[in-house]
Amino acid sequence: MLSVRWLPMLSHRLRLAGALAVALALFAAAPNAVAPPATDVGDVRALWVTRATLTSPEAIARMVEAARAGGFNALLVQVRARGDAYYRSSLEPRAAELAGRPDFDPLDYTLAVAHRAGLSVHAWIAVNLVSSAATLPSSRDHLVYKNPEWLMVPRALAAELRHVDIRSPEYVGRLARWTRAHSNEVEGLYASPLHPGAAAHVVDVVRELASSYELDGIHLDYARFPGDDYDYSPGALQQFRQAVLPELSPDERAQAATREALDPLAYPNLFPERWNAFRRSRLTSLVMRARTAAKSARPSIVMSAAVVPDANEAFTRRLQDWRTWLDQSLIDVLCPMAYTQEPRLFEEQVALARDFAAGRPVWAGIGAYRLSPADTIRFIGATRRLGTAGVILFSYDALVAPPNTAATLTDLGKAAFGVGSQ
Repeated sequence: MLSVRWLPMLSHRLRLAGALAVALALFAAAPNAVAPPATDVGDVRALWVTRATLTSPEAIARMVEAARAGGFNALLVQVRARGDAYYRSSLEPRAAELAGRPDFDPLDYTLAVAHRAGLSVHAWIAVNLVSSAATLPSSRDHLVYKNPEWLMVPRALAAELRHVDIRSPEYVGRLARWTRAHSNEVEGLYASPLHPGAAAHVVDVVRELASSYELDGIHLDYARFPGDDYDYSPGALQQFRQAVLPELSPDERAQAATREALDPLAYPNLFPERWNAFRRSRLTSLVMRARTAAKSARPSIVMSAAVVPDANEAFTRRLQDWRTWLDQSLIDVLCPMAYTQEPRLFEEQVALARDFAAGRPVWAGIGAYRLSPADTIRFIGATRRLGTAGVILFSYDALVAPPNTAATLTDLGKAAFGVGSQ
């Protein structure tokens, strides 16, 4: 969810609690600055809740109460963070942070407490981002070790890794070291939707969640490539070769065969537009299959996706064709991550997403961790003027980080939504 290029700013993400007091005073004096909360079901006032809050019942209870008192009505809780589980899973290793509470099910507890408080709960899963590169998973059952062939490889590393045994520790080690050295460009290790096994695994995770829990929604995050220079792993290249060969003319086949003898990246190099379309198509297919699995298990479940707000950048740079996802009704709600600090750009990004959605629900993602409380409230007001179906703040955890508290979040919600504790 959080792009690594903003990590150095985290220490500046919030102002002192006194700034919130000033913001509250300003908005109390200007009651028309933010429209009153709507009453229809589309008025979603949500928080992204990271895994840091899901490690104890006490932390979850504080989070739910702060959200409820502040007028929030939906929680997107990070239950698949990095190829691990903050719920009872038969498919992925239990999160290391839960080792001291072997009997604790964070998702089940969140559902019980939040539903009693009248809040909906959406299971937030990282689709392709599966591991930090700085600290590799501790569990040997993690897919990084069990299925290293699923991991995306950057173009710059493809030639080097071609000569390394995929099953050897050296393969993941080199990939992790390269990723650490480029941490300003990529958040960690990604699994590839071009690998049938990796895609099927994500679908199984979604199915398991939707079948096992009374969820209101599934929220897809990192359903994208880290950049257009991924995935050049051996298996991905082989998948593309198999897919494109039937489409080639005899002359194109002969050219590719000659080129491939010298260039392992021959097919992407010779057919770049087909390569881009192939990667987008496989990712879109994964989203479609995830939706089918979730809706089959729980027909009423809401499928949402966090997306790069600029549709053209998403399409060309991240191979994330969310306009097609909307057109084909693969997702129910679009969540553009409009994390800019510039009010005009924020409104432009949200308005364009709204227009592309053409009447389908948009929940505007606000990077509240980068904003002052007053600006967060202003951005919320802007989303309402633009007529979006809801708003999501990133993130609960950032908004209550010291020197702030859960009460700070509650006060911010009251000021933004014009509601009081009930």
